[in-house]
Amino acid sequence: MSDLVLHADTLRKSYRMGVSRLEVLKGVSMSLHRGEVCALVGSSGSGKSTLLNLLGLLDKPDGGKLWIDGKEVQSLGNAAAARLRAAKIGFVFQQFQLLPELNALENVLMPRRLIGGSWLGRRRKEREAARAALQRVGLAQRLTHKPAQLSGGEQQRVAIARALVCGPQVLLADEPTGNLDRQTSDEVLELLLRLGREQGAAVLLATHDPRVAGRCDRVLTMRDGLLVSSEYAPA
Repeated sequence: MSDLVLHADTLRKSYRMGVSRLEVLKGVSMSLHRGEVCALVGSSGSGKSTLLNLLGLLDKPDGGKLWIDGKEVQSLGNAAAARLRAAKIGFVFQQFQLLPELNALENVLMPRRLIGGSWLGRRRKEREAARAALQRVGLAQRLTHKPAQLSGGEQQRVAIARALVCGPQVLLADEPTGNLDRQTSDEVLELLLRLGREQGAAVLLATHDPRVAGRCDRVLTMRDGLLVSSEYAPA
């Protein structure tokens, strides 16, 4: 069985700006493999976040094709895309994106609800999976705490647990350490890389931090809407 998890072929995306259109992605082709951790680097405006949104099925390309786990997905309807996203793709965002009215356990349970679980995981197996995910990120004692009661680093750990609770094949992270101090950033990065590799997920981290990129297996560089290089780390 191939270890290819995700493949994009000449993805293009533009947005209307008044009477004109801004071409953000100009034909990006790339692949991610199981257990591989890649950094996505480039200046602001180079197209990193737009590419992550397309790879994560949060937006649709204007052209090109995308395969996830061997299935062509760019033309899926919204409901089918949401189910596939919840089952196979994990997200970690710079702003955490936790629901403030839910506690840590309930936030982690949300992706399982989207793939057919009961509301807030009343089934035992769902809650056990969420507890196990929070334990893996060191928050076994914070299950009932809401985001406002957690530090920034703890909130990002909840977000990582949420991203991994369904055992995704692809893990996408958009500046996951951007809002954290250096020590907390290092701790969160180490946790994210370790858990991603342990689960055998293909991990893609968008980052401006060369220290983060230096910890990855491969560095993908974007410039002006194009992928201009893909370099493996020295052996």
